[in-house]
Amino acid sequence: MSSQDRDVESGEAAAESAGSSTARLAAAVLDEEARRQIEQAERDKAVLFPDDLLPGVGDEPMTLREAMAVGGKTTVVMMFLLNFIDDLPRAVRVIGPDIQNSLDISDTVLAGVLGFGGVALVLGAVPMAALADRVTRVAIIPVASLFWAATMALSGFIVNAFQLFWTNAATGFGQAYRIPVSNSLISDRYPIQARARVFAFEALGRPLGQLLGPLAIGLIVAIAGGEEGWRWAFYIMAIPPVLVGLASLAMKEPPRGKNEQIAVLEDDAIDVEELEASMSTALARLRKVRTFYFLATGVGVLGFALIAVPGQFNLMLEDKYGLDALDRGIVESLLWIPALIGIPVAGRVFDRKFREDPEAVVKLTGSLIIAAGFVYLVALPIKDRVLLIAGVGLAQALISAAFVAAPTIIALVSPYRIRAQAFALLPVFIFLMGGFVGGLIAGQISDAYNNRTAMIILAPYAAMLGGWLIRRGAGHIRRDVSLVVEELLEEQSEARRIASGEAVPVLQVRNLDYSYGPVQVLFDVEIEVAKGEVLALLGTNGAGKSTLLRAVSGLGIPDRGVVRLNGRTITYAEAETRFRVGIVQLRGGEGIFPELSIGDNLRAALLGKEMEPEEAARRIAKAIETFPVLNGRLGELAGDLSGGQQQMLALAMALIHEPEVLLIDELSLGLAPVVVQELLEVVSDLKAQGQTMIIVEQSLNVALAFADRAVFMEKGVVRFEGPAQELAERDDLARAVFLGGEGG
Repeated sequence: MSSQDRDVESGEAAAESAGSSTARLAAAVLDEEARRQIEQAERDKAVLFPDDLLPGVGDEPMTLREAMAVGGKTTVVMMFLLNFIDDLPRAVRVIGPDIQNSLDISDTVLAGVLGFGGVALVLGAVPMAALADRVTRVAIIPVASLFWAATMALSGFIVNAFQLFWTNAATGFGQAYRIPVSNSLISDRYPIQARARVFAFEALGRPLGQLLGPLAIGLIVAIAGGEEGWRWAFYIMAIPPVLVGLASLAMKEPPRGKNEQIAVLEDDAIDVEELEASMSTALARLRKVRTFYFLATGVGVLGFALIAVPGQFNLMLEDKYGLDALDRGIVESLLWIPALIGIPVAGRVFDRKFREDPEAVVKLTGSLIIAAGFVYLVALPIKDRVLLIAGVGLAQALISAAFVAAPTIIALVSPYRIRAQAFALLPVFIFLMGGFVGGLIAGQISDAYNNRTAMIILAPYAAMLGGWLIRRGAGHIRRDVSLVVEELLEEQSEARRIASGEAVPVLQVRNLDYSYGPVQVLFDVEIEVAKGEVLALLGTNGAGKSTLLRAVSGLGIPDRGVVRLNGRTITYAEAETRFRVGIVQLRGGEGIFPELSIGDNLRAALLGKEMEPEEAARRIAKAIETFPVLNGRLGELAGDLSGGQQQMLALAMALIHEPEVLLIDELSLGLAPVVVQELLEVVSDLKAQGQTMIIVEQSLNVALAFADRAVFMEKGVVRFEGPAQELAERDDLARAVFLGGEGG
């Protein structure tokens, strides 16, 4: 064999060996990822408490009458009336063809204009919910109702599609309060074991409004007569919200989370001070509640059917069957008769199912919506008018029955502090995911083909897919309810601790889990930091140290757990709010603005702070005094400083806020020993002044120089917590601390 042949053969062998190694590595990576996904799925479904500790599960049945005896009749009757009149304006789709002819607009324009009222309702629901989580909820109702009535009346004066767009949007915004406010009031007013029945009673207002609204509007238009008779529908339909809004002044505000607290704690409501929850943090936390995530996503997909069918159905009644406004109103009313029967039955069934098996409630909810999809698939192609109306009515009844369970599920799996915002997100998914976009798509298909084709293409498959998504969340409900129970028990423990006179730590982290997408990185982390204490956070790369700081400072929202500052719950407060009350984080690396001068960096650190110039000057002078190396150099570019000096400037910019708790990520990263020594002297001075600090550190020796206590983390779990010197004496842990690399 020639040397060339041997080289070729050797090369082929090497390539084969390399390919084999790559294949083994790829297989190992895939196996590890599969194992991680299995473990994560098991954690997602892990139940923290047995069924007998879950609120409502296994309880004695309670009738609607008994529930009203406990919570009173006023709230549920008012919510019923609000639900009833809330659906009256939506019946204007009966006069959609009349408006279309009067304003000379296409199907697509009409669908977009009317559909945007739903978008406005959604856009208003989220801030209304945030408001409802902060102020007295019953005070919102009369103000919003009067606004809604005024904009409804203005719709009667419009002369073009543009004006209708804005009045319809304003009416939707005025109605935005109803879902978050009414659902949260009912959840706090009535016992858990009868909630589905109460929600069913309240929900009856919707089909009743849909039953009487079209008839009333059709009758109004028929009596008014003429091409402009539709305007009187808007004038007259503006009266009910005024009356109900004024009557709502008799309502009283219930304590938040009262029923969950009584069910779990068997005691009166506890009171732990908290910072207000922001919309962004509430959404981030709710996205991690798996039952809620699948429910909201499924309802969003269902929105394609919920919006596409009613509008296109009325257009088809005029185009294909030649029905006028009154006739269409009668048909629209008939469609809701099955729902009037199905909703009360659903309330009783869901209450019983939840007492027996919470998972079955979610599965039944999804199954009802899937069944509605199949009914749409069979009924919509039918040409016979009677059978068509019966089929569409049955489908709507199945969806209405399923929606009785939705607020019950949300009330159970969402933390009560952000419950109103959880309720508000359901219409967000309905109208933004499916409703508005679905209405436009339906209009386009209708313009290109016909109304029936648009409904057949969208409604059946949207309902079936939406129901399937909701069923997927069933396996998570026990864990999600368990997490709510855990939070309540932790609050009770904290309330008792405060009542006993025991010293409250400056910072508390309890039962904290944290994930990046599907990958969980922190597991049941608990730490406490006392006033004036310096805590060193140690661990190997990827241990979760920096992630823990993110959860404390609000830069990331945990999946589970509680964060408190001086006894105040800040779990759902955004980073800016936490910063204002005293949690300041100095991140590792680039903590300055290199293109600005040193003085401008210090002044920039105070931007957004409302303080007198004298106070700002005092703080800057104090920062310079702490770091003499900066004295006399305020005009120099910050980028010209050495690495150690830049770290000192960054620390000065953090200290200028006089923080309650100072978080420092990687104090000594990449710095020379002499610079580290200078920083340690500053930390020691701050410690002597009583500054509370948590410092992520990569060096055990450095940590021992300043820390009162140390926490060692490994793979997202706290392996050790205690005096720093004791950690140094633990050879197994001390060897594991990474000396000189980047922290995790």
